Amino acid sequence: MSPVGTSGKKHSESTTARLLGSGTSGILELFTFHPVDTVAKRLMSNTDKIFGNGQSVTQSLGKLNQVLFREAANKATLSKYLSLFPGLGYAAGYKVAQRMYKFGGQPVVRDLLDKNYNQTFTRAFGERNGKAIMHATAGSLIGIGEVALLPLDVLKIKMQTNPETFRGRGLFKIVADEGMALYRGAGWTVMRNAPGSFALFGGSAFVKEFVFKLDDYNKATFMQNFFSSIGGAVASLAVSAPMDVIKTRIQARSFENPESGMVILRKMVQQEGFGAFFKGLTPKILVVGPKLVFGFTLAQWFIPAFDRILRGGKAANE
Repeated sequence: MSPVGTSGKKHSESTTARLLGSGTSGILELFTFHPVDTVAKRLMSNTDKIFGNGQSVTQSLGKLNQVLFREAANKATLSKYLSLFPGLGYAAGYKVAQRMYKFGGQPVVRDLLDKNYNQTFTRAFGERNGKAIMHATAGSLIGIGEVALLPLDVLKIKMQTNPETFRGRGLFKIVADEGMALYRGAGWTVMRNAPGSFALFGGSAFVKEFVFKLDDYNKATFMQNFFSSIGGAVASLAVSAPMDVIKTRIQARSFENPESGMVILRKMVQQEGFGAFFKGLTPKILVVGPKLVFGFTLAQWFIPAFDRILRGGKAANE
């Protein structure tokens, strides 16, 4: 039986190709989906019921309009749309760094696991299952380390959901004032990222392995990457939804009025019911899901594409 990994089967992409490919996907994802992300975050951070409670359809739509567009709720359509781009600078820094770290870093961890624990995965899960689980494990490990980028994520979410907490302060002033408070919710972020990233990369690898029967995942076509990304994204969103709601509410709170994750969890159960853990899941599946599919598909396609370009350039120079 051959080993589960990719040793001897595929060419490992260069670090430059991984950074260029993942960074390009992050930039394209940002400018395509940032308004959608703002909508999802505002819905998740909203604690009032928008529909029901005896409200008419008109009243519910009015409340939804207020939740989504805030101070631009009564302005023209263009102004409403532009209001969905708060904190674009923070979002750009976070999204590009996060995509480069996650999509560019997972192959590095995967290669390390392949080199050092190849036979372990083979013995434990078998050849084909072990290969997919190795990809998932690499994703989970890289997802845990993603907590280092938490301050940028916190600032992005606060600009989207609670911009008054900035009160005209710039980035360096906020960092100086808040310090480690910017890592509030780190534990919940890890609990969300570890299984979420495992499901993302594992679901994608599962589709490539068992649906498309690919031996070398880097040889996947654009459409194969697209459908495998759908499998990974759906699995990731479903697994991480409850932790994501708690994480978002922790980060959306005012700097002066922080609440722990356990306090937020208890209030959610007591005041909103267990359905609160899946608030925003529908728009996430409908719009954030495609955002993740979009970025993941492009990263998986761009990385080997950039690698071919770079290797072609080296060959030409030789």
